[in-house]
Amino acid sequence: MTRPEQIRLRQGEGPSHESLSRAREQFLAGNAPVANMVGVGSGVKWTDHRPTGTPAVLVFVTQKVPDGVLDERDRIPSQLDDGTSTDVVSIGHVTALAAADAVQTRGAVGGLLNASSLASPQALVGRVRPCPLGFSIGNVATTFGTLGGVVYDFLPGASVDPPTAGIGIPSAFYVLSNNHVLAASNEAPLGSAILQPGRGDDGQDPLDRIAILSRFVPIQFAPAVPLDQQQNLVDCAIGQCHAMNATREIFSNGALRGWRRKADVAVGDLVRKTGRTTATTFGRIISADATIDVGYGSAGTARFKDQIVATGMSVGGDSGSLVTTLDNVAVGLLFAGSSQVSLANHFENVRAGLRVEIAEQLS
Repeated sequence: MTRPEQIRLRQGEGPSHESLSRAREQFLAGNAPVANMVGVGSGVKWTDHRPTGTPAVLVFVTQKVPDGVLDERDRIPSQLDDGTSTDVVSIGHVTALAAADAVQTRGAVGGLLNASSLASPQALVGRVRPCPLGFSIGNVATTFGTLGGVVYDFLPGASVDPPTAGIGIPSAFYVLSNNHVLAASNEAPLGSAILQPGRGDDGQDPLDRIAILSRFVPIQFAPAVPLDQQQNLVDCAIGQCHAMNATREIFSNGALRGWRRKADVAVGDLVRKTGRTTATTFGRIISADATIDVGYGSAGTARFKDQIVATGMSVGGDSGSLVTTLDNVAVGLLFAGSSQVSLANHFENVRAGLRVEIAEQLS
């Protein structure tokens, strides 16, 4: 059996593009053989809860069902027509991981939790100035999520490529987190107050105002936009703040060193996040190119593509956490999860969508 630390598959080293595309198209078209299928990606096959190292198309389901009780048409073949292995991976019900209501909040497995039950002894819920990454934050219309980064604008005229474009003297500082944390899932008006700590952690406006909502990438939800027409890449937003009110330091883990292009984010990589509810936790990437459906409660379901799926390392309130390597290189922005997995947007996509810098690009 291959040990996890021996596995590192980058883009282009796993299942063939044709195999993955065919599986993804089947899912997107609603023709997936399994009714509880929620996504697809590439990775490696797992046996007895350990990765084998064999490249495979991963089929994500809410719950595994024994072949014996499935109709023949609903069974996932162990291999595709071109010989590519498949693996059915149970990930539970994937939901956005921030509290949407001050009294009841939707947790990692889609159940309702009392907000106070998310305040564990290690929860980062206090008011801090300057505030490190990892602490409670949220729009005045939401309860709480996590401060994921402090970023600044591209220089005027800078483009997304080359990857270092835009690094220089910042024109404005912003706090970074998820759309559903800072912009209330598209509903908060630009200029609205952002509190640290978030309202659900007793943050008050204007006393605890740390920023104002500046911009966000809108999320496409079903049924307003049919799932098969959605092109969501990121759940992210920024709010302008004074440079003295927030710091680029990750709480208890030091300074951020840079960010990594998505082509260099690999299956098998060990990653870390520091979030409002569970502080510092660790996970391992199982797919770096997943297409997956995410529940947002009453807002609806949103389909995201090109996502990082890692082993579980987050619960409700951790949304917005920066996902990094163990030596503090940013790879993603955590936004959703379940009891089994955590989902993150590639930081490269966040950077391009918001047109912001966080640090220099590192390989």
